[in-house]
Amino acid sequence: MEESKPIEWTPAIMLEVTLNEPDDFLKVRETLTRIGVASRHDNKLFQSCHILHKQGRYFIVHFKELFLLDGKPSNLLENDIQRRNTIATLLSDWGLVEFSQKEALQKAPLRQIKVVSYKEKAKWELCPKYNIGNK
Repeated sequence: MEESKPIEWTPAIMLEVTLNEPDDFLKVRETLTRIGVASRHDNKLFQSCHILHKQGRYFIVHFKELFLLDGKPSNLLENDIQRRNTIATLLSDWGLVEFSQKEALQKAPLRQIKVVSYKEKAKWELCPKYNIGNK
């Protein structure tokens, strides 16, 4: 596996999305709790991305981007952004969001991401790495 490089992050590279319906925000938020990196031996899923609502706009962001937005240290890598893009593409394929930058997105292989189905949710410990709104 090739080494992922740190990236020079600015808010300009955040992935803006549009919702088809206003109540899709809650669906996207819940769906994202079930997508991430799995630790199979103890059935833990570490949530990779969140949906951020800022000034009437929506963004799918990697949790490390949220740390950077908060002014905290973070080691955001190319692979993190590729995973974010893959997850956003899944949300788009499922009809939950749309985004304009589709054509140029670099994506990570699906094997790097675990999606826990809603009915399997109870069998997994879902672990967010960031809690929006919590100080």
